Amino acid sequence: MRTGWSCVSRGTERLVFQGQVPESEHERMTAPFQEGAFPFPVKYGYAAVGEVELGPQDLVGKNVFCLFPHQDLFVAPVASVVPLPDDLPPRRAVLAANMETALNGLWDAGAGPGDRIAIVGGGVLGGLLAGICGDLPGADVTLIDVAPQRKSLADRINVTFAAPADAPSNVDIVFHTSATEAGLATALGCLGREGKLVEMCWFGSGRPSSPLGGAVHSQRLTMISSQVGEVAPSRRPRWSHGRRLAKALELLRNDKYEALLTGEVSFEDLPDAIPRILADGADGLATAVRYR
Repeated sequence: MRTGWSCVSRGTERLVFQGQVPESEHERMTAPFQEGAFPFPVKYGYAAVGEVELGPQDLVGKNVFCLFPHQDLFVAPVASVVPLPDDLPPRRAVLAANMETALNGLWDAGAGPGDRIAIVGGGVLGGLLAGICGDLPGADVTLIDVAPQRKSLADRINVTFAAPADAPSNVDIVFHTSATEAGLATALGCLGREGKLVEMCWFGSGRPSSPLGGAVHSQRLTMISSQVGEVAPSRRPRWSHGRRLAKALELLRNDKYEALLTGEVSFEDLPDAIPRILADGADGLATAVRYR
């Protein structure tokens, strides 16, 4: 496969780059085609889109997605690639791994039509979650972020925007994607009685504190974690990883998700650009890596 595009995943790749993968998670956090062992340096990544040059005739010449690190040309098992829908731009398809995570989180949450939903953290994952939750009939969806410029993202995906100080209350389901202690506190504060918080962040070796002494017990709040490595239990008997990835690609056909791609860098310039892209507090959302 000859790569056309890949994407830098700021959350996980930053922790890998900074050597913050806990020793207990070295095996579980190994990417499908990773080379080397934690801690850094390793060949890491999982968002490659390109054209099949050699393989089964029904795939040759087609654009496919593969959970492969940043590399211009590689060989992968046929079962590891998924063809792109004809009307999905290859550049946007690099968001597929993140969309899989968002879709799995939605399934874990059990969110449905009419729910009042909040997403705390307006990054790539938060934007994708807001996008698919906003498509639920009658759902009231709010994207919450400390950065006022994230309002333009909320407007693009047609959901409400709020700063933490103006966060909604009495919410049914909150997704936390900010990877900050303050964001976790905001998420818990949004929930109504017996509401559910879905923790989507991976803090690596960090040890965030959480305000469990507040209304968590008296309001009978539920907290669950969601992670993409396994298909959500509610779908696992029927859904394979391949079926979920194909659905993620299908969902990305919606043009509104183009707003999440805010940067671009050539593959040749990537080594020098990585420290800037993965710096704490870096501007923008997803950075696409261009190979041609």
